[in-house]
Amino acid sequence: MIEFFEIGEIVKVHGCRGGVKARSYLTAPESLLPRLEAVYLDGPGRERERFPIRRRRWGNAGLFLELAGVDDPSAAQALVGCRVLVPADKLAPLSEGEYYWRELIGMEARTEEGVSLGRIAEIFPTGGHDVYVCRTAGEERLLPAVEEVIRKVDRTGRIVTVRLPAGL
Repeated sequence: MIEFFEIGEIVKVHGCRGGVKARSYLTAPESLLPRLEAVYLDGPGRERERFPIRRRRWGNAGLFLELAGVDDPSAAQALVGCRVLVPADKLAPLSEGEYYWRELIGMEARTEEGVSLGRIAEIFPTGGHDVYVCRTAGEERLLPAVEEVIRKVDRTGRIVTVRLPAGL
């Protein structure tokens, strides 16, 4: 079974030949784009439907795609709102100490003393660093993803060890 990775969402039609613009969730799309031959779209009326890529371009405003079989603006409009997925094996390997968000989501966050802070439910970028949202049944805690707070990530045990700064 193929494992998929969500790289963005189609937000609008681009141009008169059926192109689309996607909001990208990638921080370094240039490492993925040259190897990418197709994307899969998931949304209303589509479940991981494969679309070969005719053209692709990364710009400051997002990811611009022209997909095979999408030849006019009305066909492109039907794709707005779809999630853009790629097979996980197309992702570039990361450097030591770097993680894909998908790896971290669902991991348990624990203090260095072993106190559970809940599971990482979501992650969002702030410009300077990411923020991990940890949730338990009755509490939500925001953890800055900086070296002083995130002390260790155990991929095998699915545990993130943190050192809470004063006030958190």
